[in-house]
Amino acid sequence: MDALAFLSPEQWLQDAGGLRYVKLRKRIEQGIAQGVLTAENPLPPEREIAALTGLSRVTVRKAMQALVDRGAIIQRQGAGSFVVDRKPRVEQSLSRLTSFTEDMARRGLTTSAQWLQRGIFMPSPEESVALALAMGDSVARIARMRLADGRPMAIERASLPSDILPDPSAVETSLYEQMEAGGNRPVRAIQKISAINLCEADANLLGVVTGAAGLRIERTSYLASGRAVEFTRSIYRGDAYDFVAELRLAPAMKPNS
Repeated sequence: MDALAFLSPEQWLQDAGGLRYVKLRKRIEQGIAQGVLTAENPLPPEREIAALTGLSRVTVRKAMQALVDRGAIIQRQGAGSFVVDRKPRVEQSLSRLTSFTEDMARRGLTTSAQWLQRGIFMPSPEESVALALAMGDSVARIARMRLADGRPMAIERASLPSDILPDPSAVETSLYEQMEAGGNRPVRAIQKISAINLCEADANLLGVVTGAAGLRIERTSYLASGRAVEFTRSIYRGDAYDFVAELRLAPAMKPNS
C-alpha cells in the first residue's frame, strides 16, 4: 500500500469526535509503526494530503508540525517531509585499521556489495601522487556500494598499485583479506574526514535524498616498509555512522629546573 492510499480518508477520518489534525497525526504515526511510511521515501506534499483528505492546508500543516515536534518526521527545505530513520547508527573507531567487512562482522551484521567498477587503468594525477607511482605504472581500481544486512551504508572507491592487486576481480568480500593473502596487508593509514552534502548520483545509490548529509573519507594506507599500497575515497551515509576516536591527555610539561 502506498502512502496516498494509506491516507485515504475513508479508512480513518470518518470516525466521530476528536480534532482533525490529531486524527491525521495519529494516522501518519500508525503508518510509520506499520512500515507503510518509511524513511526511504518522502511523505506526500501537504497540498496532496489536503486534496486527498479534504482537510485544509492549515490543518495538515498543524499535523505535520506536531509530528516534527514529536520527533517522528523531519522537514528538509526544498525536499519535503521524511520519516525519521530509527535504525541504529554504527560506531566506527578511528584508532584501528580495519576493513568494512571486519567492522560489520564484529557487530553481527551480514555484509554484501554491489560492484560499480573493477579493472586495471592508467592512474589519475591524484592516484599517482597518493601511491607514489612511477611513469608508466598502472592502478587497480575497485568501486562498490557496501551494504550491511541489506542496508546501503557506504560507497568505496579504492585504488592500488597493480602489482599489489594484479587481478581486481579476485576481491570477493574483504579487500584487506585479499591483500593479506598476498602478504601486503597495510599496517598504518592516514585518513582525512570531511562533511559533505551528497550529490544526486551518490544519494541515489545510498537510498537518501540529494543533498543529504554525508561523510567523505580519504585514506592512504602503508606497508611496514613505508610503501603506500591503498588510496581509498569513501562516501558514508551521515545518518548511519558515528566515528569515534579515543583521545589521551598528553603528559604535563615539566617546568625548567
